[in-house]
Amino acid sequence: MLKIDNLVAGYGKVKVLHGISIHVPKGKTVALIGSNGAGKTTTLRALSGMLKPESGSIVLGSKNITGLTSHDITRLGLAHSPEGRRVFSTLPVMDNLLLGAFPRLTGMRAKGDVDGDINRMFELFPRLKERKAQLAGTLSGGEQQMLAMARALMLNPDVLLLDEPSMGLSPRLVEEIFHTIERLKKATITMLLVEQFAAAALDVSDFGYVMENGHIRTSGEASALQNDPAVKAAYLGGGH
Repeated sequence: MLKIDNLVAGYGKVKVLHGISIHVPKGKTVALIGSNGAGKTTTLRALSGMLKPESGSIVLGSKNITGLTSHDITRLGLAHSPEGRRVFSTLPVMDNLLLGAFPRLTGMRAKGDVDGDINRMFELFPRLKERKAQLAGTLSGGEQQMLAMARALMLNPDVLLLDEPSMGLSPRLVEEIFHTIERLKKATITMLLVEQFAAAALDVSDFGYVMENGHIRTSGEASALQNDPAVKAAYLGGGH
């Protein structure tokens, strides 16, 4: 569904990604883990058009999306729930959700049942229903994260990118967010998950990639990575 091959990207003269290759199969959840500064967020920015790759290719389904603008990539079915949430703070929750469906409402993408999808978001995130008329900027951090995820899902995406969905949240809310990701996985939503809590990310994923200094150091089934001594020692809190 999403194939990244030999992707090189960075900021100005500073290269961050040094020829990485990742495959996200249809209906699967793939975790991208690594230490801070490894290049995980840069990867998602390059995939969603926020950052133009220097070389390599990105293929979404049958479409080569390398170097396309963010709005063109979104229209083709790639949704990005970014690091730091970035909700539209001066707009109500409902308007944020409708903006997520903007390509569907303007004919750039198949419309489908937008009203039904809003109700599904309220079922998935009940707090958003309670606060649908509230300004997004007045929500708690956890509620804003739920809104960012729901807004991305309103695209009815072919692939969902989740960048650090647990960042800055209390342990209880982290557990709630991962429970939601598990529900999305059971619904066969195709996802690429970047997450600081590597163990939790692998728990909800089918496959995983370990990134270090802009390179993919190892990859495999999530269960195999969880039992890999080197991965355990470096990212999962133990190596014995």
